[in-house]
Order: sequence, then structure tokens, then C-alpha cells
Amino acid sequence: MRPRTIDEVISQEHLVGEGGIIRRMVDAKRLTSMILYGPPGIGKTSIASAIAGSTKYMFRTLNAVSNTKKDMQQIVEEGKMSGTVILLLDEIHRLDKAKQDFLLPHLEKGTIILIGATTSNPYHAINPAIRSRTQIFELELLDQEDLRLALSRAMEDKERGLGNINIDIDEAAMEHFTLSAQGDVRSALNALELAALSTKTDGDTVHITLDDAKACMQKSAFLHDKDGDAHYDVMSAFQKSIRGSDVDASLHYLARLIEAGDLVTIARRMLVIAYEDIGLANPQLATRTLNAIVSAERLGFPEARIPLANAVVELALSPKSNSAYKSLDSALADIRKGKAGTVPKHLKDGHYDSADKLGNSVGYQYPHNFPNHVVAQQYLPETLKNRQYFIPSKDTKYEGQLEEIYSKLKTILRKSK
Repeated sequence: MRPRTIDEVISQEHLVGEGGIIRRMVDAKRLTSMILYGPPGIGKTSIASAIAGSTKYMFRTLNAVSNTKKDMQQIVEEGKMSGTVILLLDEIHRLDKAKQDFLLPHLEKGTIILIGATTSNPYHAINPAIRSRTQIFELELLDQEDLRLALSRAMEDKERGLGNINIDIDEAAMEHFTLSAQGDVRSALNALELAALSTKTDGDTVHITLDDAKACMQKSAFLHDKDGDAHYDVMSAFQKSIRGSDVDASLHYLARLIEAGDLVTIARRMLVIAYEDIGLANPQLATRTLNAIVSAERLGFPEARIPLANAVVELALSPKSNSAYKSLDSALADIRKGKAGTVPKHLKDGHYDSADKLGNSVGYQYPHNFPNHVVAQQYLPETLKNRQYFIPSKDTKYEGQLEEIYSKLKTILRKSK
């Protein structure tokens, strides 16, 4: 059921629809090398073959790992004879340097139009030499209606699909296929085919029920594993949803991370969130989050989801503040710009012989000998003595209390200057 022309491609309207860049290239017969990336089963190979079918160019498929440089040389020779050949190179992110160096001059001459396919983010995973010679296009997940269209076409097509089988499919079964595939059309088509070929016939009709559909697609296709680029996208969305106080989205992305089974990464990200995004707005929450993580690690999955859920709900609904680490970042920025300054002599180490001859620690006033354990003296280097790094937020109760204390202390300490 792979599309033979651009017009048969399902979804990806931003690329192959009216005005889409790939359609414009095909219509103008001015193709350039490109990289198509996105999750499995959403049409990377299909678009490549559809481009070839629409332009009538010779089309060849290789894998960057399993095929050799000799295989590529053969395709280059075909390209020289025919004028141009479209090469679909799957797993292009795993292309080694020898193969890459061989391909580059032929891409520049136009002997080969390269269409690379990858599930990895090409900006992270693909060598800059290849990236600079290609257009990069991201494919979108197919929605339920797209999957329904693909399944319907397969059931009607007598030449390439299941059209020679009289299929009666319950709406609930169709719904299960389109929902469980989670945008992966290959997974949906494979499950439909299995159901059509393995379900007992009712006379001349194959009747596919919800139970049949569940048996043929027992678990939803999951769109990332813990080592894939999509995993990092989900982790990013997880933290940003908690930071944005959307508890429902936070739980959704937690569920996806749990399904990927990477408890170590979940725990690390939650602890970062507790300090980075909640911070001084609710400082006790970091301890409670750590306790939940320890409990989750001791329990293991599936029970680990229970303390994780408790912590994530609280993190998402808590007031937020980033004032503490942003204050530190300001201090780090000064140091990295060379604005460190000299430590005031009265603060320098005086625990060695002759330190007083250098003036080190001379004049230091021990705060515990003074009322309220505070005494006016200079702590910052002279060049930074008026610098203020800590800017407390006024939006949370605890930081409001910290600001009041900070203002009083600052008034006392600044008397020394």
C-alpha cells in the first residue's frame, strides 16, 4: 500500500500538499537532496518512493549500516548512465565517514539525489557535511482520520491491499486500530492484515470484532524508547508542563516516561524540577520529592508510579520560583567575565604563622560576638562591594519573608561601606 505518487501520500500536507515544498520541487522537476525525520511508520520511505514515482527517476533503497560502499558505487554507476538516480538511505544518522566521503562528490554533481530517512534528530545525529548539502524536513504523526483513510484504502485495493477479501469490520475494531497505532500507519496496516488473514470467516465474509482487533494489536505502539530523541522531547515537555503548572499535561508526560521504563531519568528530572522551578517558593517540596523518588526506586515498577504521581501533582500545583539559581547564575556570570576581585584581607585565612604580618584576618569581627549575630563589615571584594545578586521574588509567601530578612541584613552590612 506504499504510495506510488505524491497524490497518494496520506497526511504531511505541509510537505506534499498544495504549496508544500516537496510538491513544488516535484512539480518543477527540480529535486534537491533531503533528510526526512520522524518516528517510525509515518511515511518517510513512502514519500521517497512517491517522489520517484511522480518524477519517473530511477529509485533505489539502501541502509546506511547494512549496505556497503560497493553497493553505493553500483548505484552511482546507474546514476551516471541514467542521468539521475534517487537513493533512499535509511538510518542515515549511522552513516560512517568512508561512505559519507564517497557520496558527497556525487551529491554535488547531481548524479545522486539523496533522501535520507532517520528517526533521530538530524541536527544532533547527522554529520554537518551531509546536513549542509540537504534540506531537512520533519514529518508529523498521522492522526486518527489519516489512519482510518489508510486502512480503508487497504481494504478496498484489490491489487495491493485486501480488496479481494470481503471484510466486515466493527466500528469499535476500527477505532482500536486507529487509536492504538498512535500515528504509526505501518503498525495499523500490519494489525489489519493479521486480523483479516487470521479471523474465522462467516460464510464468505471476514468479520473483525473489537476482540479480534485487540488480539492483533495487543499493545499500543509506543513512539519512543529511553535512548531515542523522542525521549528527550518528552522529558522536555514533562518539565515545561510542571513549570507551567499544568498538572494534567504533567501526568500525561509522566505516563509516557513510565511507559519507556526509565526510572533513573524520571527521578533525576523530578529532582531538578524541585530545585530549578519550585525552589524557594516551596523549599520543603524538594525533600518530599526526594522521599518520593527513594520510595519509587525501592518499589520498582509498576508500584513506583504511585509515589511519582503524588510528587508530580504537588510539583505542578506548587507556587514556582527560580530566584535562587538565577541569583547564582548572575554571580557566575561576573566571575566568568573576570570580575572576581580580591578577597578582603580581613576575610583571608589567618590560621598560619605570620598571617598577621600580611594583614590577613586582621580586623575580622566574629558575628557571634554581636547582637543578633550580625556585624557591619565588608564581605564582597572591593570591586563588587555594591553588587546585588539575590533578587527575591515577591510573589510567594516564603520569599516575601526572605526579602524582609534580606533587606534588614543588607542595611546593617552596608553600614561598613
